[in-house]
Amino acid sequence: MLPIKIKEGIYWVGGIDWDLRNFHGYLTQRGSTYNSYLIIDEKITLVDNVKYYLAEEQIARIAKIIDPGKIDYIIQNHIEMDHTGSLPYIFKKAPQVKIFASPKGVEGLSKHYQQNWDCQPVKTGEVIKLGKRSLHFIQTPMVHWPDNMVTYCPEEKILFSNDAFGQHIASSERFDDEYPFNILMHEAEKYYANIVLPYGKQVQNALKVLQDVDIDTICPSHGLIWRSKIPQILKEYGKWSQNQVDDKALIIYDTMWGSTRKIAYAIQDAFEIKGIHTKMFNLQQTHISDIMTEILTAKYICVGSPTLNNNILPIVAAFLVYFKGLAPKNRIGLAFGSYGWGGQSVGIIESDLKQCGFELMTSIRMQYIPGKEELQKETDKLIEQI
Repeated sequence: MLPIKIKEGIYWVGGIDWDLRNFHGYLTQRGSTYNSYLIIDEKITLVDNVKYYLAEEQIARIAKIIDPGKIDYIIQNHIEMDHTGSLPYIFKKAPQVKIFASPKGVEGLSKHYQQNWDCQPVKTGEVIKLGKRSLHFIQTPMVHWPDNMVTYCPEEKILFSNDAFGQHIASSERFDDEYPFNILMHEAEKYYANIVLPYGKQVQNALKVLQDVDIDTICPSHGLIWRSKIPQILKEYGKWSQNQVDDKALIIYDTMWGSTRKIAYAIQDAFEIKGIHTKMFNLQQTHISDIMTEILTAKYICVGSPTLNNNILPIVAAFLVYFKGLAPKNRIGLAFGSYGWGGQSVGIIESDLKQCGFELMTSIRMQYIPGKEELQKETDKLIEQI
């Protein structure tokens, strides 16, 4: 349980969650870290905390540097339980600790833990002195909770960025230049798509504030620390937050007897003929959080289901609920499906895509088992619309 030095007197003392595979319905095949950072100064300061079952691991790392009982301050950038679960354990070691959090954060900590902790609310522009270092607070509400803030140390040019720029990766490596870059960026993209996507405007506001901040290290709450690839991740956040999309089509469906699958492949033919990169996702085989990662940069979103009991298949319904909650914008949608007699599935999907504000292409609804000629007609119609 060794700490990792970030800069002289500043250490990573978080916890590695090697076993995590599901985070609020988001599939985390590579596990995660809960990052916590220790600053050694006149005031010993801990920035963020870890999930409750990794508290002993965090405290063991801190103890390699100082007696945990000597901690003076805790900066709690976010109060979600994976960031604050070890707080009760810290207070047992250091009951004198003072917590700094946003006003909403102070309120939330009281409701979460119902303890009489010494908590001071801080707002954007407020500064505390630790000794030779200072910490500047910037509120970033709804990136991705109302209580969110980030903390900047100008003397070290470190941004403690909370959930921004995070990734769910469990690894012994701590820095972006120590880990395969393509995997790191994929996990950063997946993290944004499944957690931060609904809050693009708030991300843009935060990025504007950070334009004038001199940063050479970004310490997020999950995953690898950024020190070499900062321009790359800032560029991608700018793109993602503005809902900029590529000329890419996703075809997402479930099928009962194979008819909706036939339609899906006819749709693929149309996009390929138009030279548009296409990906197919059978919801029985691909997790919705992995599909959302692709949706983040896809212009065309095609969703299909046969009709079942005047409705859609359950796995398609689950996908659409998850999808709508993440609220992607500036997309073009297509609803499709097969049916035996009712045919309600396509209308249900259309309605959900409209709720997202998508521009819709003409839906495809086909009865029983579509033949080659029928499918070709639909392909030709779709080619004209793309």
